[in-house]
Amino acid sequence: MSSDLGRDNAGARGPRRETPAAASPGSAPSSGQRPSVRLESDELARGPWVFARQVDPPREPIPGGALVEVYDRSERFLGHALCNEASDIRLRWLSRGRKSDLDRPREFLERLLRNADRLRRKTLRLHERTNAYRVAHAEGDDLPGLIVDRLNDVLVCEHHALGFWRLRDDVEHALRAIYPECAVVHRIPASARRSEGYSDADLDAAERSGGRETVIEENGVRYPVGAGLGHKTGWFCDQRDNRALVASYCAGREVLDLCCNAGGFALNAAKAGARSVRAVDLDEVVLERAQEAAALNQARIEFVHADAFDVLRSVAASATRPSVVIVDPHKIIATKNDYEAGLDKYSDLNTLALKAVREGGLVASFSCSGLLQEPAFFGMLFQAARRAGRGVRLLHVLGAGPDHPQRPDFARSRYLKGALLAVD
Repeated sequence: MSSDLGRDNAGARGPRRETPAAASPGSAPSSGQRPSVRLESDELARGPWVFARQVDPPREPIPGGALVEVYDRSERFLGHALCNEASDIRLRWLSRGRKSDLDRPREFLERLLRNADRLRRKTLRLHERTNAYRVAHAEGDDLPGLIVDRLNDVLVCEHHALGFWRLRDDVEHALRAIYPECAVVHRIPASARRSEGYSDADLDAAERSGGRETVIEENGVRYPVGAGLGHKTGWFCDQRDNRALVASYCAGREVLDLCCNAGGFALNAAKAGARSVRAVDLDEVVLERAQEAAALNQARIEFVHADAFDVLRSVAASATRPSVVIVDPHKIIATKNDYEAGLDKYSDLNTLALKAVREGGLVASFSCSGLLQEPAFFGMLFQAARRAGRGVRLLHVLGAGPDHPQRPDFARSRYLKGALLAVD
């Protein structure tokens, strides 16, 4: 894939430029070597995204995922972005300022990825305690639409933006320079296939990238994972610290782990000395992974293939109740159209969990729906407690680990929300 996307060393805020006579009102001046787009106003868009309604239609179609120059309505150069006319997220900022920033995209991307790596290895020192962590967190690391997870000896690139898929050779080159010991695989998440307009050829190429079996270690627990396979990148690195925290309360307790996936919370609870652990999921494939992990760690866990709602109703009606309940469902609210029904489902699930837990017990509840903001999440939890007729006290506000950094101007980057509740 070519990285020669043009050369222009003009200043970022030079004098106002005249629009070429042939240009239409929807076009902006360009170096002639790179497509350009113009915003519909002179107000600089905040955050890492610019939506379709904020951009003037271009004079000519722009290839999907192209790197473009961005100008305001007064024709002042603003920066560089990845453009996708098939997506409502029309522009994803890569750089704001100098035109020369993207003269050499491969070197530019390597600088950003090295900055991200420095945070994880120099500041957080994650490699000293785990071999599974997030290397690049999209908007949080100024790489909007690109996620990279390290799962032992494999780097999994998840392409939420068509533009980064187009630059995947440059991304892979940079990652191999930083992590020469790791293989690199690519995947396109199902949600992006629809919203970004990936072609069948793109999907076939991602499929050929494949995945790799490996073993990760987290909090002293080992897990066999399919890097680049199954849900997300193959592992949920964001819950690492929450798994350890919840496990610290599980010694001598009866634990019910709902939507357990590959067994992250369940195995941490067992390692911490839980009296019993019951792990539930409706997905047989992930349950098999969890059972493999339990065997690898010689952990005694009861795995149940069932729906979480059915299990909670059964538990609430029984004489024996767990003293710790973990509620960590999949993304229930995927789009704005799902919001009201999804919020009701979260409320019903947590109401049942709060009814099921023993008096004096704990409920750890999570949501990974980015559209559900933290105030609404906590409002839902406290409403669920009222519906369940239980008093609750908030012990911990939880979120993704620090390898999932957030930008203050992008609230949606705090997609994972959680709470540890003491239940009366």
